[in-house]
Amino acid sequence: MTATTVLADSLPAGLVRDASLVVGGAVVTGVLSQVVVPLPFTPVPLSLGTFAVLLVGASLGPLRGTLSLALYVLAGMGGVPWFAEQTAGWHTASFGYVLGYVLAAGLVGVLARHRADRRPLPMLAAALLATTAVYAGGVPWLMVSLEVGLGEALVLGVLPFLLGDALKAAAAAGLLPAAWRLLGRSAH
Repeated sequence: MTATTVLADSLPAGLVRDASLVVGGAVVTGVLSQVVVPLPFTPVPLSLGTFAVLLVGASLGPLRGTLSLALYVLAGMGGVPWFAEQTAGWHTASFGYVLGYVLAAGLVGVLARHRADRRPLPMLAAALLATTAVYAGGVPWLMVSLEVGLGEALVLGVLPFLLGDALKAAAAAGLLPAAWRLLGRSAH
C-alpha cells in the first residue's frame, strides 16, 4: 500500500490550516468526551472520547491526528477540564486511556493514509485496532492507579466497554467512507 490523502487534505494547504485542524481536533475530542455514561461499578466512564479519536485520527492523518490528541492531553494535564466528566490532570484512574488516545489517533491516521477509511470493513478493522491501543494505555494505568491485577483491570476497564466501543468503531466505519463519497472521491 502506498500513502495517500486523508480527509483533511481536501482543504487548502498551509500552516494555518494544519494548526487549525490540530486545535479543532483537540476541541472536538474535548466536546465529545463530555458525552458520558457513568458506570457505577468502574471508575472509568463510558464516553464518546474514543469515537472522537477515531474520527480525528482518520480525518487528520497520523501527524496532525497525533499532534491533536497530544494537545488534548497536554491541555488537560494543564487544567483544561475537557477529559470525561469535565476532569483535568493526570490523577484519575482513567488517565491511561487518555494517553492511549494519542497512540490510537496516530495508528488510525496511518491506516487512513493507506486508504482504510475509504471502505467500511477496512475502516472497522482500523477502528478496532485503534481502540485496542486505547486499552493498551488504559489498562496498565488502571492497574497501578487502583492497585489491582490484570484480571480485575480487564473486568473494570475493558469488558464493560467492548459493546460500546464496537458500536463506536462501526459508526466510524460508516461515517468516514460516507464522507469520502460526499467528496466524490473513489474508494480505490
